[in-house]
Amino acid sequence: MSDNSDNKPVGLLRSGAMVSLMTMVSRVLGLARDILFASLLGVSAVTDAFFVAFRIPNFLRRLFAEGAFSQAFVPVLSEYRTKYSVAEVQMLVNAVSGTLGLVLLLLTTIAVLGAPAITAVFAPGFVGDDELFGLTSQMLRITFPYLLLISLTAFASAVLNSYGRFAVPAFTPVWLNVCLMLGVFLGVRYSDQPVIVVSWAVLLAGVVQLVFQMPFLARIRLLPRPKADWKHPGVKQVMTLMLPAMFGVSVSQINLLLDTMLASFLPTGSISWLYYSDRLTELPLGVFGIAVATVVLPSLSRNHASQSSQVFSHTLAWGVRTVMAIALPATMALFLLAEPIIATLFQYHKTTPHDVQMAGWSLRAYTLGLSAFMLVKVLAPGFYARQDTRTPVGIGIKAMVANMVMNLLFVVPLHYSFQLGHMGLALATSAAAWLNAGLLWRTLRQQGVWVWPENYRGSVLRMLLVTVLMGAVLVWMTPAMADWFAWGWQERVSHILLLCGAGMLVYFAGLRLTGFRLSDFRHHA
Repeated sequence: MSDNSDNKPVGLLRSGAMVSLMTMVSRVLGLARDILFASLLGVSAVTDAFFVAFRIPNFLRRLFAEGAFSQAFVPVLSEYRTKYSVAEVQMLVNAVSGTLGLVLLLLTTIAVLGAPAITAVFAPGFVGDDELFGLTSQMLRITFPYLLLISLTAFASAVLNSYGRFAVPAFTPVWLNVCLMLGVFLGVRYSDQPVIVVSWAVLLAGVVQLVFQMPFLARIRLLPRPKADWKHPGVKQVMTLMLPAMFGVSVSQINLLLDTMLASFLPTGSISWLYYSDRLTELPLGVFGIAVATVVLPSLSRNHASQSSQVFSHTLAWGVRTVMAIALPATMALFLLAEPIIATLFQYHKTTPHDVQMAGWSLRAYTLGLSAFMLVKVLAPGFYARQDTRTPVGIGIKAMVANMVMNLLFVVPLHYSFQLGHMGLALATSAAAWLNAGLLWRTLRQQGVWVWPENYRGSVLRMLLVTVLMGAVLVWMTPAMADWFAWGWQERVSHILLLCGAGMLVYFAGLRLTGFRLSDFRHHA
């Protein structure tokens, strides 16, 4: 007997809005965290070292947990819910959690023991600087166990998402930001090496996030009792789907890590500039792109398990149109207001106008790929929900190779005058994201999975026209950059809020005038 609990139709727009709201809280706190970083720690070789030590386990988290694991586990869990009893679902949860935990424990042990070797691989530019290299290795030993804790947290999130409990997993990252802000305050006040204290705060955040989700798993009676069971058919199925998915769904993260490796050879501050600009790009991506993808994957998996091909196709198209409605204006706003936004958020105390300008260039480059980043998050589930991991793997590898080639072309030029530096790394990442998204979309069309509904036609073009109008208004209203540098935080914040409010008013009024209604974005799974 299958588990039919919670099978009533769930409005994807409503679920997506809930995830977006919870994610918005986390992202706002994330911005507050980064403002503290920039203000109290500044941009230096030491902050570069911390961001490397934090990015490595964070990259692997997205590769193993939120990326490949979730995309492989959710379809299998949905299949078990549809076809098997509650007891068998519990056995699957026990086996997967135990097996995943054992693998990550072994990986973490190896990484902690071999931290210098990992640092040499992922930050080769630090090898000649013994002090910087040693500091990075020391922090990596502290931060790497975060991978184990946050991967188990992602496992719990995948279970909750599959049962329609989207709010708790979306809120969970708030605790990371709270712990890191606490670490910055305590580190600056009580330690001569505040980044070490912040590294310990990363580890604490992993513990807090995992413990936070346990009561909610107990509430749906799926609190795992971990048992490593390699022979369980569900574990084998997850592993089969997960291994190739590690490349297919995490291409953008691999590209960002390659950026970090090359940036370690660039002038001091390059890693920090890329970090802050990437964080701003992640705001709309996380709040809207990942939110839509989070609610779309379980719905697509259920549609596929019940052989509802027409609903499957319409759900995928709904996801694409919804993220494009956000991606287009966000791209325009971030591109035109790059330096004003960075100055408003980060340019205080130790962060200089030069840092603002450098981060602004990489933000513009990342922004050019924002729509592609969002599309990949929505299009990839179109394969994983059908338990097809091979196809996006091939596409992901092509995009990754293209990114590597473009990195070398943009950062290691034949003639110095063509060097783009850290901006070239961001530009290559954006171009590779477009290649990835384009190939995913073309393949879905060829497989007959992608069908653009008749009532959707022309909608993206209308969004684009309204976005251009919004951009013209922003250009007309934006003060000169010299004014932003001269203002205090009150003037900066008031002007940014005015510009954002005006842009939103023009955009949504334009959508209304061109025929869009809120009901157009509603869809039921």
